[in-house]
Amino acid sequence: MSRQTETAYQFMKEKIFDGTFRPSQKLIESQLAELIGVSRNTVQKALLKLEQENLVEIETNKGATIKAYTLDEIIHYLEILDVLESLVVKNATHHLAADDMQQLETTVLQMEKCLDQNQLDEYTSLSMSFREIIYKAAKNQKAVELIRGIRSPLRRYQLRTMLLPGIKESSIKEHRKIYDALQKRDEQAVELAVRSDLAMVRESFLQNYQLLL
Repeated sequence: MSRQTETAYQFMKEKIFDGTFRPSQKLIESQLAELIGVSRNTVQKALLKLEQENLVEIETNKGATIKAYTLDEIIHYLEILDVLESLVVKNATHHLAADDMQQLETTVLQMEKCLDQNQLDEYTSLSMSFREIIYKAAKNQKAVELIRGIRSPLRRYQLRTMLLPGIKESSIKEHRKIYDALQKRDEQAVELAVRSDLAMVRESFLQNYQLLL
C-alpha cells in the first residue's frame, strides 16, 4: 500500500471509528479525495482495503457506503469472540514474559487514571493495547488474526459503549480480573474473566442497541 493510500485508509478508518462517518452513509469518492488531498484512484484503493475489513460495502455503479450491522450480527460476532478470545488468552497464559506482565500492570494503572480523569478515548486505546500484549504472547496467531478481523468492525461502538451508565466501572474491574488471573497463571480464571468481560459487552448491546448506533 502506497503512503497516500495508507493516509486515505487511516483517515477514513478513524472517521468510521469515531462516529463521524455513520452506518449506511454514502461515501462520495470525489469529496473524499478533495478532503484528504489525494487522487480519486487513491481513495478507491483505500475503500477496497476498508471493504476487506468489513467496514464499508462497495456496489458496482453505486459506490461505497459505511457498513451497518444488525443487532443479531453484532451478537453473533461476540459469540465467536467468546470462543476465540478464551482460546487465545488461555494459550497466552503461560507464555507471557515478565516484561509482558509489567506492561499489562502499567496499562491497567493507566486505564484507572484515565477513568479518574474521564479520558474515555485514551481509555479505549489502552484497552486495545492491553489485549494486544496478550495476543502477541499467544502461540495461536491464526486465531489472533481472526479476532482482530472481528474486533475491527466492532471498534466503532467502543466509545459509545463506555458512555453507558456503569460500564466504565465494570470494564476496569474486568480488566483487573484478567490481569490478576494471568499473574497467577490460572487458565480457568483467565477464561472466566474474559468471558465475563464479553458477557458485559453483549448485555450492553442487548439493552442499548439503538443508543449505540
